[in-house]
Amino acid sequence: VGGLENVVTPPYDIISEEQQKQYYEKHPNNVIRLEYGAEYETDSESDNRYTRAAAFLRTWIDDGILKFEDKECLYLYEQQFSFLGQELTYRGFVTLTQLEEFSKGIILPHEETLSKAKTDRFNLMEATHANFSQIYCLYMDESGDIRSMMEQITKKPADISFTAENDILQNVWIIRDDDMIASIQKKFADKQLFIADGHHRYETALNFRNKMREENPGWKEDDLFNYVMMMLVDMDDPGLVVFPTHRLVNHVKIDEVMAISLLKDDFDIDKIIVDTKPSMLSEAIAKDLVALKEKKGFAVYFGGEYYYRLSLHDASVMDQYLPEKSSAYRNLDVTILHTLVLDKIYGINTEDLKNQKNLTYTRDPLEAIEAVQNGTQQCAFLLNATKVREIKDVSLAGEKMPQKSTYFYPKLITGIVMNKF
Repeated sequence: VGGLENVVTPPYDIISEEQQKQYYEKHPNNVIRLEYGAEYETDSESDNRYTRAAAFLRTWIDDGILKFEDKECLYLYEQQFSFLGQELTYRGFVTLTQLEEFSKGIILPHEETLSKAKTDRFNLMEATHANFSQIYCLYMDESGDIRSMMEQITKKPADISFTAENDILQNVWIIRDDDMIASIQKKFADKQLFIADGHHRYETALNFRNKMREENPGWKEDDLFNYVMMMLVDMDDPGLVVFPTHRLVNHVKIDEVMAISLLKDDFDIDKIIVDTKPSMLSEAIAKDLVALKEKKGFAVYFGGEYYYRLSLHDASVMDQYLPEKSSAYRNLDVTILHTLVLDKIYGINTEDLKNQKNLTYTRDPLEAIEAVQNGTQQCAFLLNATKVREIKDVSLAGEKMPQKSTYFYPKLITGIVMNKF
């Protein structure tokens, strides 16, 4: 296939239709055909993106394009990237991890999911019996023992090394030594895992496991459908970067004047005049958001040369609205936005959020501002990123954040390691 950069992609859920076409054209063996195949008007029950993915997978295995390891391995996966002028690295182990119900408290979610995405992923798993991408999970390494193991492994040159999009260096070490594998397994034996990215795929894997168990009454613990491929990353890895996901509101009856009037009940509001240039607005808002980190607040843009900075009068107001929730959940910026603004003022409730009614998302502040300026969106709410420790605290409280509360960067590359079962 030439270089691996020709045949890998980012995760399916951030690939646009145009990018999908580009990956198809990039190489005939690009993993896009497996993970996120094209749909056609002529698709039928017997010929569709899922059946085609299964056919490509069989052919590529038969032709030796995809090869199985000779023995069971673990993988250490590392990404090196630039962020805000800094050179950062983060690492994790790619493993098969036993699926557990959330109620057991071993593997914990932090975000709500959408049923449409789960149906799509289930259909793909049912057709292919494979994981093409890893579920991204965090763990706590208080002793630093796992970090030390990683340092030991990475002293040797990587087995796989290539540069993917955005000049992000991808390194993979294949761990074949049985003693090292056993040591790593032992260190993770009693770890809680927090799902950072891949909630839909995890719930899909659980549903598929349950279906397979029903169909196979004599199932055994080591049947591969009881496991799912994961990337396990230290929660305190200095290379972890979380972006905010901004909210764009559309097709609502509340205009700017009315919204600002209603927002005054709960927020201190400052009107900041900047410029109509999206880049200047974005830069000014970004600086303001840094200052808002210790308070509870965000920015809102309705168009023009100005935006509003909103900071919560009194955090205890959230106790009245969500008395049944933990303080970790109540104090999230995204919870405050959803409760006191989207629901209370715009009437966008939990059901609307699930159906993505009146609301869209972007992690790009420039895109948010431009969407308001060109009239496709009425207003944009721009937020600070959720902190990794906030994710842990909400998960431990047994709660889930609103959808699209986090965006981990860089995303794991799809297609380097796959799991066929």
